[in-house]
Amino acid sequence: MVDSSREQQLNESLELFFFAYREFTAYPDTILAARGLQRVHHRILYFVGRNPGITVSALLGTLGVTKQALNAPLRRLLEAGLVDSIKGESDRRVRHLELTETGAALEHELSASQRERMATVFDRSGPEAEAAWRAVMSGVAG
Repeated sequence: MVDSSREQQLNESLELFFFAYREFTAYPDTILAARGLQRVHHRILYFVGRNPGITVSALLGTLGVTKQALNAPLRRLLEAGLVDSIKGESDRRVRHLELTETGAALEHELSASQRERMATVFDRSGPEAEAAWRAVMSGVAG
């Protein structure tokens, strides 16, 4: 059981986490909404962009979602010409995903503001604070 003063500190941390995430996603959410897309589309674009040729199966594992949950948003990105699905050379049933030129440009636009924000905060906070933040986020992420 957590004592009341510790619970209050933890609640303050939860609130900071919530407000930081809201601010962190605000600009990309605006761009996505203008295209009729959502955060899940950004996550797909981001991880496909960082891992060109990723299989659908590997993307499922990275995102921690079911095939059913990934199907509609991925199909939307494919139909919009933002992601390409390429048949595997050794196993034609396996699909490898890559961003199209348009998809890469959109992913860059979405993530650039987030990278800039992180760089600014880390530069102001210093390397020790950045390392501590990474340790905390690694713990939160599991």
